[in-house]
Amino acid sequence: MAELFESGRLIDLILIVVVIEAVFLIGTWHYAKRGVRPGDFLPNLISGALMLLALRLTLGGAGWLAPTLCLSAAGLAHLYDIGRRWRS
Repeated sequence: MAELFESGRLIDLILIVVVIEAVFLIGTWHYAKRGVRPGDFLPNLISGALMLLALRLTLGGAGWLAPTLCLSAAGLAHLYDIGRRWRS
């Protein structure tokens, strides 16, 4: 189990599941008009995926720039999501 964490393979698996989830939810909405509208979940999902990608890059020894860019983009996606949902 430790090897899965240290190698980053677990993060890869989680990212694949996130992509499958997004494709399923978007497909369900597009074809059946059921479920959650993509605009309601994509900013949050993208933010989480970018944080996972930053972790994966860090575990892979990518240095500091790429993870920092991923975390910055995740923060922007999160702020967009919060701004969209904010009620006065």
